[in-house]
Amino acid sequence: MKISELALGILTAVGGFVDVSELVFMSQAGSRFGYALIWVVVIATVGIMVFGEMSGRVAAIAKQPVFSMMRHRLGLKLGLVTLIASFISNLIICAAEIGGVALVLNLLTGGPYWLMAILATAAFMASVWVLPFKWIERSYGLLGLFMIVFIVALVAIHPPWGEIGRAMVPHIPAGLSGRDLLAFGYFSVALISAVMFPYEAYFYSSGGIEDGWTAKDLGINRLTTIVGFGLGSLLALSLLASSAQLFGPAGISPDLVGTAALQAAVPFGKTGLLLALLGMLFAISGAAIETCLANAYSLCQFLGWRWGRHRPPRDAPRFTLTWLAVFALALVIVLSGVQPVQLAEYAVVTSILVLPLTYLPLLLLAGDRTYMAAHTNGVLAKTLGWGFYVLVCLAALAALPLYLITSGGTL
Repeated sequence: MKISELALGILTAVGGFVDVSELVFMSQAGSRFGYALIWVVVIATVGIMVFGEMSGRVAAIAKQPVFSMMRHRLGLKLGLVTLIASFISNLIICAAEIGGVALVLNLLTGGPYWLMAILATAAFMASVWVLPFKWIERSYGLLGLFMIVFIVALVAIHPPWGEIGRAMVPHIPAGLSGRDLLAFGYFSVALISAVMFPYEAYFYSSGGIEDGWTAKDLGINRLTTIVGFGLGSLLALSLLASSAQLFGPAGISPDLVGTAALQAAVPFGKTGLLLALLGMLFAISGAAIETCLANAYSLCQFLGWRWGRHRPPRDAPRFTLTWLAVFALALVIVLSGVQPVQLAEYAVVTSILVLPLTYLPLLLLAGDRTYMAAHTNGVLAKTLGWGFYVLVCLAALAALPLYLITSGGTL
């Protein structure tokens, strides 16, 4: 087994976990609640591993990406509602990622934010147009591993490992006021949404089909979900724990993307800052490409159009026009002046509302012996799958009320 075969999982994980949403929400959660929300991230990580493995297995055996099965399992009307909601959510996320990349480039070069956004979008379009799918995986996924500096930085500041370990056990901190308790609930839901973004399943299952996965690749699928998503979770938890130790005691609220990079600058100075910014640049760039392609995949699969980055653009013209249009629309949103952090907040709330409709058809198909033969969900996958489905349904019901009551966790 080649290490490069893990690139799809690494790209999905690093881009899916450590994007603008994670940089902000993980840092804010650590600053406000210390290590108390670590258990939420751990649970959500197991959830995305379960559904990621399931979507890859369905792609390998049934040759069915998520949105291809959605129309058949949910029906035309409900499937169309899911398509529209997920398209809007992914578009907002894509805009947030482009804005985040522009902010990082602004910090690295001093160039105007608007110009950096235009140049970044042009670079993404060129990358997707020119690079084969495997090289899109490898370039952004592997370069995003500069983010490992955050893990090393956490070790260097000598956090209280015992306290971090105890925080992995589900609990609600004692002594929270009513206002703080509501904010704790909002951040819990937001972190679940950010870790289990639906576009990760869209991109991952479509990527498995792009790579031509078959039954013999099920081991690779399982390994990529464990290693890739596990690595993404470690990076996200490092951001949360470092923020808890560095920002919380100082009363700093890390509301800006660049503030997170200071976590690596504290122990390693300018070198740490540079590595952190480079890691953020490639990780967020990977997320921008993921969300854009996820929209193109979902639309074309639902409508039955020819799709796939493995095809030359002229052989899948509607797919090509769709991802070009998504990048263009996302850039328009960025240039309108809406801040990436605000876009990330909107994306987290809208995404959690889409999760139940995303994972229901996946659960149904993965358990259908007609399509999956001997590779249907086993007892463990079935138990965990339906358990996490109930969790995302409850989170979806609570998301919007908590967002409105807490003004996005700022109360």
